[in-house]
Amino acid sequence: MRADVHMHSDFSGDSKSAPEEMILGAIERGLEVICFTDHYDKDNMDWGQEDIFKPEEYFRVLTPLREKYRGQIDIRIGVEIGLQPHLAPYYGEFVNQYPFDFVIGSVHSIKRSDIAFGTLLKTHTDEEVYRMTFEETLEDVQLDSSFDVLGHLDYVVRYGKERESQYSYGKYAELIDEILRVLVIKGKGLELNMAGIKYGLPFAHPHPDVLKRYKELGGEIITVGADGHKPEHIAYDFYKVSDILRAAGFSYYAEFRERQPFFKRLA
Repeated sequence: MRADVHMHSDFSGDSKSAPEEMILGAIERGLEVICFTDHYDKDNMDWGQEDIFKPEEYFRVLTPLREKYRGQIDIRIGVEIGLQPHLAPYYGEFVNQYPFDFVIGSVHSIKRSDIAFGTLLKTHTDEEVYRMTFEETLEDVQLDSSFDVLGHLDYVVRYGKERESQYSYGKYAELIDEILRVLVIKGKGLELNMAGIKYGLPFAHPHPDVLKRYKELGGEIITVGADGHKPEHIAYDFYKVSDILRAAGFSYYAEFRERQPFFKRLA
């Protein structure tokens, strides 16, 4: 793998790494393509609205860096939007106002509560929160078409009290299948996000059974990202990617430029 298309910088509230640090880290790792996908989680009041970057400043900083390192690495400028059902109309307008190369739609909040903060997990079982997350994710993808790829499906498992012991594709298959069907019908992709392994799960997001099911249902668009927030996490465990995707039935992955997918054969 020579492309990491899910990457954060200090334009995200949970990163302290300057964009140029991330670029240099990617060059050091021999990457050919990266895409910045900093967080834009509107109405996530657990983090606070002050953590949302200003798009004009984002492009003002990243565009010259893209030119500075042209010839060394292909830098693309994307965004990771935090899906919530009530935000579908807002994001539909937002993503069309700026020249993003790539838009990841990720579910970080359910019931207006940030998953990583763990508030719901204090008052509900893992199984209840996992099910609520998949239910709301289904609502998100039904209502919102502003994204290109659904990010880190089953991300919620990172935060469960018993984590993967309360999770399998089969346990939530009726919901996960509906999510995947909507993606296929809408021509949306699914992300292979290696941060699951980084955070100690025995699988990347989503679980291999989910990847396989997406392929069985006709899914074609798979992007790959490490979800790095500092240079040492760039291209995390990318040596495992080809085996994971081949086992799910894929012989290629996708990169986006100007919101269009370009397919690359796996080595």
